[in-house]
Amino acid sequence: MFIWKCVDIGDTERALLFRNNRFVRVLEPGRHRIWTLMDDTRIELHDISKVLFRRVDAKFLLKLHGEQLGRYIESYELGDTEVGLVYRDDHLTDIVEPGTFIPVWKGLEKVRVEIVDIGEEYTVDEKLVPFLEGSSAVGKSAAANALIQYLEVAEESMALLMVNGKLEQQLKPGRYGFWKYNRSIKVSLVDLKLQTLEVGGQEILTKDKVSLRINLSSSYRVVEPKKAVLKLGDYAGFIYRELQLRLREVVGTQSLDAILEDKDSLNVGISEGVRGKLMQYGIEVATVGVKDIILPGDMKLILNQVMEAQKESEANLIKRREETHAMRSLHNTAKMMENSPVLLRLKELEALERVTARIDKISVYGGLDSVLNDLVKLKPVTAAQ
Repeated sequence: MFIWKCVDIGDTERALLFRNNRFVRVLEPGRHRIWTLMDDTRIELHDISKVLFRRVDAKFLLKLHGEQLGRYIESYELGDTEVGLVYRDDHLTDIVEPGTFIPVWKGLEKVRVEIVDIGEEYTVDEKLVPFLEGSSAVGKSAAANALIQYLEVAEESMALLMVNGKLEQQLKPGRYGFWKYNRSIKVSLVDLKLQTLEVGGQEILTKDKVSLRINLSSSYRVVEPKKAVLKLGDYAGFIYRELQLRLREVVGTQSLDAILEDKDSLNVGISEGVRGKLMQYGIEVATVGVKDIILPGDMKLILNQVMEAQKESEANLIKRREETHAMRSLHNTAKMMENSPVLLRLKELEALERVTARIDKISVYGGLDSVLNDLVKLKPVTAAQ
């Protein structure tokens, strides 16, 4: 018994008509009157605004009924080393992994798939990187994350690109994308700016067995990135160890007194030891300097006592020198007064001025001459009989 069934197809829809699980035809937008027999008819609706014809057996269905389906569906098949860039009305909207079969609906939008062979080419076109990376719908897709590795190299930096363990490129500042499907991509970023390295808290014995704690500061720059990365790997760690070893070597050959008297000798000794060695690996040492020399507590006390004694001795020496100078000056003054009565009288008047400056009032007897002649009188010293 036949049963007629009406089916409405929207403007953005297409329907596949099946009878007894066999494809019959495509139903276009509009109302269709379909007859069915014992429920053997099935209608499968598809939204063509989503572009992709999503059906597990799409490839086999197109092969079997390509003449009918070819009017509505266009297909692309990617090889094992090819990726597909899906454009809708010339806008990149999706990226498809290698080995994928891509059937797309015709008619509603202009759809094309650009096939890119990544078998030998591992660099993403720089014009595509902004559309594939970051916040775009394509960049957020699982396929893009699985297929592409992104890199940004800042100014005063560079990067070494390793593909399958082999150095392929030295990358200048910029934005890059690399196809990582079926290959190993490794990037080593190298900062070319002047950098500082601190070597702190080193406990070292001097030549005379005094334990010191020394903090060292150094600045360096990488001038040959290829050498530094390929030969050393962790070049910052290597620099740290070389400075540490050279510091121990230099301190261990000098006494405490020599180190405290000339700290610059430490800087020179360390610098001379590491500059030549690091230059072999493409690293230039700009400066090396000892920041702090920290003594143990008991040694601080001893040195303070020594310094105190030295300063006290210096103070006594200065005091004696000044006393001797004063006595010599006094002796010279006495000899001059002995040979000059006028000078002696002037000295007497100077003494009188100082005395009267301390007295509120003076009673004078015998006239002014008595004040000048009798108040201050120096008696000559007679020689012993």
